[in-house]
Amino acid sequence: MNRRHFLHKATLVTTASGLIPAYTSKNPAPADKVRLGFIGVGMRGRNHVEQALYRPDVEINAICDIDPAAIAATQAMLKKAGRKAAAVYSSGEEAFLDIVKRDDLDGVVIATPWEWHVPMAVAVMKAGKYAAVEVSATVTLEESWDLINTHEQTGAHCMILENVCYRRDVMAVLNMIRKGMFGEMIYAHCGYQHDLREVKFNNGKQAYGGGVEFGEKGYSEARWRTQHSIDRNGDIYPTHGLGPVAHWLDINRGNRFTYLTSTATKPRGLHKYIVDNGGPDHPNAKVKFKLGDVVTTVIQCFNGENIVLIHDTNSPRPYSLGFRAQGTEGVWMDDGHMIYLEDQSSKKHQWEPAAPYLEKYDHPVWQKNAAQAENAGHGGIDYFVLRGFIEAIKRKVAPPIDVYDAAVWSAISPLSELSIARGSSPVEVPDFTRGKWKTNPRIFGLNDEY
Repeated sequence: MNRRHFLHKATLVTTASGLIPAYTSKNPAPADKVRLGFIGVGMRGRNHVEQALYRPDVEINAICDIDPAAIAATQAMLKKAGRKAAAVYSSGEEAFLDIVKRDDLDGVVIATPWEWHVPMAVAVMKAGKYAAVEVSATVTLEESWDLINTHEQTGAHCMILENVCYRRDVMAVLNMIRKGMFGEMIYAHCGYQHDLREVKFNNGKQAYGGGVEFGEKGYSEARWRTQHSIDRNGDIYPTHGLGPVAHWLDINRGNRFTYLTSTATKPRGLHKYIVDNGGPDHPNAKVKFKLGDVVTTVIQCFNGENIVLIHDTNSPRPYSLGFRAQGTEGVWMDDGHMIYLEDQSSKKHQWEPAAPYLEKYDHPVWQKNAAQAENAGHGGIDYFVLRGFIEAIKRKVAPPIDVYDAAVWSAISPLSELSIARGSSPVEVPDFTRGKWKTNPRIFGLNDEY
């Protein structure tokens, strides 16, 4: 993302804020229906469309994408499901400014490259609609404030679609934490450890051009995601791990992040992948990548806990988010699926399998809705995250993962970049709630509704 491209996005935020008035729909939906639009119907966007199609209480009235193939694939999904064709907005990069003006939409789901998330979410909120934005919600610190300021000016809501918050095991652990099973929380570990080299280079060497192309020659995410590894050095994708941990530690609701430090290793993985798959003479072998292969961020919380957050997407490794929840009376670790609870585990100082505990303390939202989630991606969590958005619209309440969560979780990216650039010095985390974290009640995982 070059400077000119970024400044264009910043201009669109200002344009959306100034020219699109907030309003109440002149064509309200029936009480039992939620009318959605989708901006971005590539592979991830169509995942959300698929989940919406399973619900008879959801209408899909409009879709927006500059890729004709994505539009055609989405319309085919609607036809196969027996739904009417959606209105199409595809005239150019700013077509989203037109879709938000429709008065037959209650909410809009945004699944586009990261740098478009905030201009689009701002436009949706300014139009008086619920916005759902994929992760990460923001790229810069200013963008996090743009989301907050727009929400507070309009009263419209924005939900970050962090599906891992609904992972069955982490919700069971949340349930255990709130029941005091771990005592007082002290520490958490998490991250995004996922080999994405084939995603960043055309989804595999067998299918597309030798597997080492990106940018204009790229396919799907390789068209834009790889550029972030060239331009940035920090934890550029923090929310899959950090979102669940933030709920464990009541961030924005009685607790907050105060400061962080970040360090990065040398960048080697993407260059090696190009050489190994395209040869040392391939033009992309000359590209200089800025993103360290492993970025480690330590976050201090107001209530005294700290969090270790890892970003590792350019190395050969199995997938793991590396969750660990540790309190004064025990610890659970995702890697190994083990648990130890003082005075409850059968043997002193010995791990035991976590599965029986996770089953016993299965969160009510999973107990009630597991069957409905069977068709959803990522182990069912895609069903729950879209469900949370839809139910918030129905009830006309704040979503269970709100704009303040979106702002602070995503802000870890630019703050980690700043810390690394300053020699891993401490960087303060802004209070996006402007002090309301001290009295804000919990809104996530309270019962079986969300």
